[in-house]
Amino acid sequence: MRNQTMDTHISNQSVDLGTQNTKIGVYIHVPFCNEKCPYCDFYSLTRSFDRMGAYTQAVIRAIHSYAPHGLLADTLYFGGGTPSLLGAKRLGEIVAAARETFGLEQAEITVEVNPTAQEAWLERLFEGLFAAGVNRLSFGLQSANLSELQALGRRHTPEQAWNAVKTAHRIGFSNLSLDLILAIPYQTKESLLRSIEFCAEANISHISAYLLKIEPGTSFFTNKDALLPCLPNEEELEALYLLAVEELERRGLEQYEISNFAKREQGVLLESRHNTKYWRGEEYLGIGPAAHGFFQGKRYYSPPDLDSFLAGKPPIPDGDGGGREEFAMLALRLKRGLSQSVWQARFGEPLPSAYLRRAKKFVPPGLIRWTEGEPGFSLTPKGFLVSNALIADLLFGT
Repeated sequence: MRNQTMDTHISNQSVDLGTQNTKIGVYIHVPFCNEKCPYCDFYSLTRSFDRMGAYTQAVIRAIHSYAPHGLLADTLYFGGGTPSLLGAKRLGEIVAAARETFGLEQAEITVEVNPTAQEAWLERLFEGLFAAGVNRLSFGLQSANLSELQALGRRHTPEQAWNAVKTAHRIGFSNLSLDLILAIPYQTKESLLRSIEFCAEANISHISAYLLKIEPGTSFFTNKDALLPCLPNEEELEALYLLAVEELERRGLEQYEISNFAKREQGVLLESRHNTKYWRGEEYLGIGPAAHGFFQGKRYYSPPDLDSFLAGKPPIPDGDGGGREEFAMLALRLKRGLSQSVWQARFGEPLPSAYLRRAKKFVPPGLIRWTEGEPGFSLTPKGFLVSNALIADLLFGT
């Protein structure tokens, strides 16, 4: 990413960024949900058909405002919230606007889905999305155990999730992702293995397996004193994470990032191409309330306020991005880590010797592995468990 001054106005309707040669990603935040999950701190609102219509038109206006800049995109990601609540027609209109503006040639187009709806409704949704060119679905499974789903406040059953995945396969979707949450209330090794087995038997290509965090502002945080006795302790949490890594890889899902795993088909890893842009420090536009963007070395975000977005109020500049330390922090989330070739390609200079020197002390305890064939290193699964402290020591230690 280039560090340079962005001397043009940023607004919800336009970010006057000029043209570039590389393809960008486009993230669209859909802020509607049926209800708030007790662990979720993302910006979301109860759905309203009138507001969803106004929101859709605001997103389309924002997309079209980029047309003069000649930008091309190779990923489009609908996150939320629950993007599928918009329905196939609204989502299809947004995809069409994005294709007209950004090309989307051979693009990965992802929509997040909650598997709570009736199978007939999902079938109509998936048919509409498939026809619109959506080629990747990400399901919020979280667990394949009913008691754990209930503890998380989820509204779907394992059977509904199974039927949703099978319906997507039948419509023609081959690139499917499932979310799992690790270290949730009452989770055991046995129940985690059942969830992983569910995913493997569902024939999906990607898993996101996140450790539960009790975030301020959530219902879980408000009730944390009562919740804590139901959660795994630190030793159990570590065991669950390492078990997930081992079992997913045994089933052909390679870990490529702290919390993400993908199958490899014909030599190609079916990673989330959009999310990988974040970890590789690549550029992306953020559209919608609470969406973040990164372009021409500058970061920005839209306030978590639907009314503000509908009124076309400008996003808020959030400082420079793409510097060396930020790039290193993001790269170390990936299994490939930091290497001489990666650093040289980005900054035109050798990987800092101080990083290599500090990394050496973490090899014996099994937190760091060396890159084969060239100077460089990456975090092991054990290292990922303490990544915040470990990365801080690697970059800023003595």
